[in-house]
Amino acid sequence: MTKISQRDIILRNSIENIIKDPKILEDLACKYRQFHANEIIVHKDEIGRSFFFIEEGMLRVTVHVELEERRNIQAGISDLEKGDFFGEISLFESRIRTASVTAITDGRLLEFDGKLLSAYLDKHPDRGHLFFKKLFETLIIRETSGIHRVESLLAWGLKAHGISKHL
Repeated sequence: MTKISQRDIILRNSIENIIKDPKILEDLACKYRQFHANEIIVHKDEIGRSFFFIEEGMLRVTVHVELEERRNIQAGISDLEKGDFFGEISLFESRIRTASVTAITDGRLLEFDGKLLSAYLDKHPDRGHLFFKKLFETLIIRETSGIHRVESLLAWGLKAHGISKHL
């Protein structure tokens, strides 16, 4: 389990304040969704229209990696837990999902129609500002973490193939 940061708490509180709005269920077409271990929540390459907020349980984000000799693996790139979110691109438009998300444990999440949530946040700028500010901070952290992973993999690959001694 990861340590909960102040940023995570503020984003969770922002989403929880939105959920407490009595009109939220009708305005946003959001719904609670139970999931079970090994259930695929979203598939890579499908059209995404939902933003998800995890209330309970753990999920794994995976991508398809093609190795030599037509070998393929489903590589985990991150784990998500209570208070995390995914599907944020759907807040702006329906797009093809770039990864799959599979349940590690049983749990529950809240699924929002992305366009309706975005419109709600526009109508409530005080909530929208805080929500998007914390969303942006989270995405920067994810991007930075991804860059560090790529750097480590590149360094490993250069060393493993003896290329680093020629640089």
